[in-house]
Amino acid sequence: MAENVDSKIILGIESSCDDTGAAVIRDGMLLSNVTASQAVHEQYGGVVPELASRAHQQNIVPVVDAALKQAGVEREQLSAIAFTRGPGLMGSLLVGVSFAKGMAAALRIPMIEVNHLQGHILAHFIHAEGEEFCPPEFPFLCLLVSGGNSQIIKVNAYNDMQIIGQTIDDAAGEAIDKAAKVMGLGYPGGPIIDRLARQGNPLAFQFSKPHIPGYDYSFSGLKTSFLYNLRDRVKEDPDFVEHHKEDLAASYEKAVVDTLMAKLRLAARDLKIRQVALAGGVSANTGLRNAFREHAEKYHWKIFIPKFSYTTDNAAMIAQAGYFKYQNHEFCPMEAPAYSRVTMK
Repeated sequence: MAENVDSKIILGIESSCDDTGAAVIRDGMLLSNVTASQAVHEQYGGVVPELASRAHQQNIVPVVDAALKQAGVEREQLSAIAFTRGPGLMGSLLVGVSFAKGMAAALRIPMIEVNHLQGHILAHFIHAEGEEFCPPEFPFLCLLVSGGNSQIIKVNAYNDMQIIGQTIDDAAGEAIDKAAKVMGLGYPGGPIIDRLARQGNPLAFQFSKPHIPGYDYSFSGLKTSFLYNLRDRVKEDPDFVEHHKEDLAASYEKAVVDTLMAKLRLAARDLKIRQVALAGGVSANTGLRNAFREHAEKYHWKIFIPKFSYTTDNAAMIAQAGYFKYQNHEFCPMEAPAYSRVTMK
């Protein structure tokens, strides 16, 4: 079949943390989404920035090549390159940003910067052949939860997002990972806590929940409560964690999910918005997904939960954000630097 010369083809590149991603979108349709993960960090119990940036350097060329081949697209057909400019680990970001700049300069095509957090939200607009496509309508509320961020965002348009609530200390994902680390469960902690929680009693233990006004979050107190509770119990029984790990995981997960949903519920009520979306790495958590479905039934929300492959860091969401920006000719200059710390732009 002859190629449409007017097709808009966007290559997306993601390298904000420890996943190297590349994806191709043509005229709003996702053609490929390739991710290379880094197992090297498991032995350290967390992402080591220097090792992450080195792995990105090794992975980015084969990942981009694979994405183009899977999409059946030649480099010369690309209309623009979208890339994660930030926030994230600076060393990791520099690999993706530098690669995008070099490729865009060589092909003489424009560059499109993407805020990583906005990319997670716009993952709800990814359209792939054979997948159900039912994106939210503007405005909608989005609960963005990841290892580094916990935010409630009012999304008025793809380029108009307003943070109405966010964590004042730790993020929900970080709180879950720290609990897993304290229990000696390994890394990454989120999936392990999720698996154990499915086998435990969420009412077995009670932990202190924060009381923060408005729509903001706080998880540092919950982490401290969990730590002290564990410390006292282990004094009485050195094998306490091993004997109760399922119940501990279920009870702690419930405390985190209840905290997240209470503020989201308040925001949805006050703003009179019933279209509510979930985004970010922690959106893969089964307990949180179940809570969303329960709220949809009880409060008549229309909910949007992403595919598991779009919850973690991926280039499809970057390409999608880039496609929206391309249509409005929102390009960035070659000298645009990476940035590590910005919540929403």
